[in-house]
Amino acid sequence: MTGVGRTVGLGAAIALRLAEDGWDVATTHWTPYDDRMPWGRHEQDPQTVAAGLAERGARTVAVPADLTDVRSPAAVLDAVTAALGPVTALVLSHAESVDSGLLDTTVESFDRHYQVNVRASWLLVKEYAERFPASAIGTGRIVALTSDHVVQNLPYGSSKGALDRLVVAAARELAHLRLTANVVNPGPVDTGWMTDELRARILAETPLGRGGTPRDTAALVSFLCSPDGGWVNGQVLYSDGGLHV
Repeated sequence: MTGVGRTVGLGAAIALRLAEDGWDVATTHWTPYDDRMPWGRHEQDPQTVAAGLAERGARTVAVPADLTDVRSPAAVLDAVTAALGPVTALVLSHAESVDSGLLDTTVESFDRHYQVNVRASWLLVKEYAERFPASAIGTGRIVALTSDHVVQNLPYGSSKGALDRLVVAAARELAHLRLTANVVNPGPVDTGWMTDELRARILAETPLGRGGTPRDTAALVSFLCSPDGGWVNGQVLYSDGGLHV
C-alpha cells in the first residue's frame, strides 16, 4: 500500500480497512513531500498508522520511499518481501500533487508528477508482476487511485490519466497471472486540503447530499481486494456519490 504518509489520508483509511479484512499490510511514505505541502510535516503519522494496523492483527512494515528515484520500487518490494513475504496485492495511493495550470506549470514540476504518478507506478506494477508467487496465481490484485481533475491542476490530472491507462493495460497484459487490475476515482475527498468554499460547493452539488470520506474509498478498495470483487477487472470505477454524473 503506497502513499500512507498521513493519518487523515486515503492511504491510511484503506490500509486500516484492509487490516480489518485480515490482510497483512506494508505501507510506503515520503515525509519530505509533506514539507512542500500546505499541511506540513507529519513525521510520526506512518508509525501511528503502523500501530493501528498491528492493533487490527496485521503484520506490517512502513517503508520510506522516494518514488522519484527509479531504484525505489525494487527497493520497496525487496523490503516488504523480506519483512512479510511475497506481495499478493498492490494498492497505489501515492501521488505528487501540486496545483498549477497550462501557463504556470514548470518543467520541473511537470516531470516530477510523471516520475511519481506514472513512472513509479509502472515500475511498482512491473516489480509486483515479476515477483508474483506462483502459489497465488488467480488471487492477485492491483488497485490504483486516480482523479479526473485537470483544470488548474494540469500535471496532476494529466499524469493520473496516464496512470489509468497503465492499470487498465495491466488487466490484459498480466492475464497469465489471473489477477485483477482496477482504478478507483474517489472524487474530491477532504483530507485537509479543501477550503470552506469548496467544501460547501461539493456538498451542494453531490446528489447524495454529503462529501466523500476516506472510509468511502476504503470500502470500495476492500471489495475489489476481496474474493467477491474478483470478477471486476480492467475498470475505472467512480466512488463519488454521483458528483461526476
